[in-house]
Amino acid sequence: MNILLLGSGGREHAFALKFSQSKNCSKLYIAPGNAGTANCGTNLNFSATDFEAIKKCCIEHKIEMVVVGPEDPLVKGIYDFFLSDESLKHIPVIGPSKAGAQLEGSKDFAKAFMQRHNIPTAAYQTFTKETLADAYRFLESLKPPYVLKADGLAAGKGVVISSSLEEAKKEITEMLTHEKFGSASAKVVIEEFLTGIELSVFILTDGKSYVFLPEAKDYKRIGEGDKGLNTGGMGAVSPVPFAGKEFMRKVEEKIVKPTVDGLRKENIPYKGFIFIGLMAASPPNPLSEGRGGVNPYHDPFVIEYNCRMGDPETEVVLPRIKNDLVELLQAVGEETLSGQKIEVDERTAVTVMMVSGGYPEAYEKGKVISGLEHVKESLVFHAGTGREVKSQKLKVKSEQPEDIHNSNIVTSGGRVLTVTSFGKNISEAASSSYQSISKISFEKMYYRKDIGKDLLEYEKPVTAG
Repeated sequence: MNILLLGSGGREHAFALKFSQSKNCSKLYIAPGNAGTANCGTNLNFSATDFEAIKKCCIEHKIEMVVVGPEDPLVKGIYDFFLSDESLKHIPVIGPSKAGAQLEGSKDFAKAFMQRHNIPTAAYQTFTKETLADAYRFLESLKPPYVLKADGLAAGKGVVISSSLEEAKKEITEMLTHEKFGSASAKVVIEEFLTGIELSVFILTDGKSYVFLPEAKDYKRIGEGDKGLNTGGMGAVSPVPFAGKEFMRKVEEKIVKPTVDGLRKENIPYKGFIFIGLMAASPPNPLSEGRGGVNPYHDPFVIEYNCRMGDPETEVVLPRIKNDLVELLQAVGEETLSGQKIEVDERTAVTVMMVSGGYPEAYEKGKVISGLEHVKESLVFHAGTGREVKSQKLKVKSEQPEDIHNSNIVTSGGRVLTVTSFGKNISEAASSSYQSISKISFEKMYYRKDIGKDLLEYEKPVTAG
């Protein structure tokens, strides 16, 4: 099977590696890809949202499956584009329809969907610049902190949490009347602040049935101790030790089943991944059952949906899946997923993101990365990398395999590399990732040194008193 994978980040490198290991993958093309994906297949130099270039590629390379990594092509309707084209409609697209992608593309749509299907989430209201006065009044009815979310896509940066009413009013004014997040904040959702601990649950669905993938917890803030600005993600851990059987049963009954059933009832085509960001509404009891234990009285609430896999969560989730990923995705396209069983590596995986100095604000590109060849015990996934050929002309995300040995790998984004390691527990896996990171360097490199530390208490076994 010839596969086209769309995207250019660490998530796509993780997918590309799994595809390259499949006996069912004949040829793999990645658009636009990065320096890491070039080792798994052939990078093609066009955007993941250039639908006409994608069509030409599918015809020229006899593509038999398209896998969509990022959200933009999905929200813009790539699934519908294929379905409406006679020359493409036979090719399965792994990703939801444009309507289904609104679960991520519109916070207002997602909240209303949850309300219609009785899926637990924080209380909310949606406002525009014409209803700014109403937004002020709604804020006054809430207790701090205040959660403001841009309705549309804002590259993971459209959420503002304000500690004071005055600050919240200033922020929503900036979002609605001064377009702080551009058109994404033409509408803003204000919602109740939930306390607890977060995690992410992932399912793969063919629109009728679904399978659970390993859960994960990611770390969004740039600074250690979850301080500083929000980023696209600085690291992730899987499994999540407090997500025990009882908690996951509640997730399935209260959230996953109603979500898949709701999409079907509303005739919204959805064949792909659903990322469900959750809040465990009160901190689990670390002494309940040891690893995998959970306080049976706390409940899951949905913070957000994403219509694709997360990044960097994918870099710990996919390595733990033992199945042939191409076979699983074929089952999605053929609507035979109910016959599939996910096999999972029971070890813990920890990934740490290495970023450019200055990220998530201004940063420089083109910094030479050294030491990658010395990493033997971990998986290194490229996120924002390119290649600098001997002529010194920078070719970012477009190199073909024949160029690999004729160039330096350089930084081309804010998030540059993720290093993933396995271990019998979080400490062991994290230690292995940090040891591997010590072998890699590029100018102004930065990474958090506390990934997974907040979860260590939940791994402690119960000792008899």
